[in-house]
Amino acid sequence: MGKYNGDIDYAYLSKAVFELGERYPFLKTFSIGQSAGGREIFALSVGSMSSAALMAGAFHGSEHITVNVLLKFAEQLCFAIDTNSSIEGINVKKGLYGRGAVIIPCVNPDGCEISIHGFSAAGNMADKIRVISKGDYIHYNSNLRGVDINHNFDADWETVRKKERKAGIFGPSKTRYGGPFPESEPETAALCEFCRTNYISHAVAFHTQGEVIYWTFGDKTPPKSEQIAQIMATSSGYALDFPETMATGGGFKDWFIKEFNRPAFTVELGIGKNPLPIEDADELYLRVREMLMLTTIM
Repeated sequence: MGKYNGDIDYAYLSKAVFELGERYPFLKTFSIGQSAGGREIFALSVGSMSSAALMAGAFHGSEHITVNVLLKFAEQLCFAIDTNSSIEGINVKKGLYGRGAVIIPCVNPDGCEISIHGFSAAGNMADKIRVISKGDYIHYNSNLRGVDINHNFDADWETVRKKERKAGIFGPSKTRYGGPFPESEPETAALCEFCRTNYISHAVAFHTQGEVIYWTFGDKTPPKSEQIAQIMATSSGYALDFPETMATGGGFKDWFIKEFNRPAFTVELGIGKNPLPIEDADELYLRVREMLMLTTIM
């Protein structure tokens, strides 16, 4: 598991996606759109797109270790398909029969670049980002316009806006500002459009940290969600939980459930303070590898 262990910035990610596509002809690599800063939002897919599981990471810049975990899984998935081998005792080719998987390693490439490289990664927005982050680029979560992507989805967005204002957040911020209106950000709009134009059977958003799985959205929670969540929890050792008040609504999981009445989950990888140490990437991946595989074929 030696690959993808360092900080994965945009240049590294672009190269990794290209190399995976070259090595495995059955892997489709494409962009679902561009970030506010013009960076591609890459996707990798295998199997049938008529019913696919979606796994997406790095909604928040400081949580860029989720890119490492998803790239590790993408490569191992492709290797197993290519060699007709297994992951955690599951034959991948057989498991994927009639199904597909889409991996979007980095929903917020601009935020990750800022968290990894500092204000210079923001280009002509560097001074603005320096001000709204109060000089703290390492913990930067938002996109290039100071909008938290995971507060920008149309799922009880107005309620989330009230919570933000109560917390003193009225405009662009390094975290938790939901933007001027739902789907105002190109990253959010790209992910929503991708889900609307493809049949995604269920979706998982990867964040850090807490070693918990969130699976509900009030009375809108689909019936199958708890069963899948229990399998995810058992295979990973993560706990099922309910998000804190400020983290309810506005997020991708909630939007997907509301929009399609299909299961969606948020997985908080690891324990500690964000950003988690990048040298923990292997350990994080190995802990959830079985869960990732099972989630892919459910």
